[in-house]
Amino acid sequence: MSKRVAVILSGCGVFDGSEIYETTLTLLRLDQLGIDYRCFAPDIEQHHVVDHRNGEVVPGETRHVLVESARLARGEIAPLSELASDDFGAVIVPGGFGATKNLSDFAQAGDGMQVLGELVEVLEGFHRDRKPIGMMCISPVMVPRLLGPGISVTIGHAPGVSGAISAMGGLHRSCSVEDIVVDFENRVVTTPAYMLATRISEAATGIFKLVDRVNEMMEL
Repeated sequence: MSKRVAVILSGCGVFDGSEIYETTLTLLRLDQLGIDYRCFAPDIEQHHVVDHRNGEVVPGETRHVLVESARLARGEIAPLSELASDDFGAVIVPGGFGATKNLSDFAQAGDGMQVLGELVEVLEGFHRDRKPIGMMCISPVMVPRLLGPGISVTIGHAPGVSGAISAMGGLHRSCSVEDIVVDFENRVVTTPAYMLATRISEAATGIFKLVDRVNEMMEL
């Protein structure tokens, strides 16, 4: 059976959804490796809409996470509720502020955050089945709430976010943009991506390493 990876999106655009470059680089590397993938997103309204020209919230405007995520997936997307670990060998969650606004409320609540229940249920399934989980950029901040304490992750070096991970019981490991952190026991792979990247090529190096390691772990 060919390898299949689920990719979970949180909208379209760094400030209120999935980071577009991170998502595209993830899908590119999966395709280069000959791995089949399917995109999923929660069927919910966005927390808010941000004008990406100036970073400001647009009053009164609303968008839908699944509909916006479909832009990134060229329409080939399904509701998160349809994702089951039985159908895939691994799962990857790109970053972007959608992870902290739509998949969780970290942007508002910090280390008192709650994660979308649907996402918890899905990721618990992959974790229970010992299937690799890849997360990048800001999305690893959710790991302590998703999978429990004591799991090593990285978001790079940002002290505020790394401190929140520690406060929630996670283990943060500092990491350069080109590298990854692997928790072999829990089969979780993370990389800083645009938490540190200043160029798309920098993000690509770490993201490609993450996808490569997830690919290797699917074989174990």
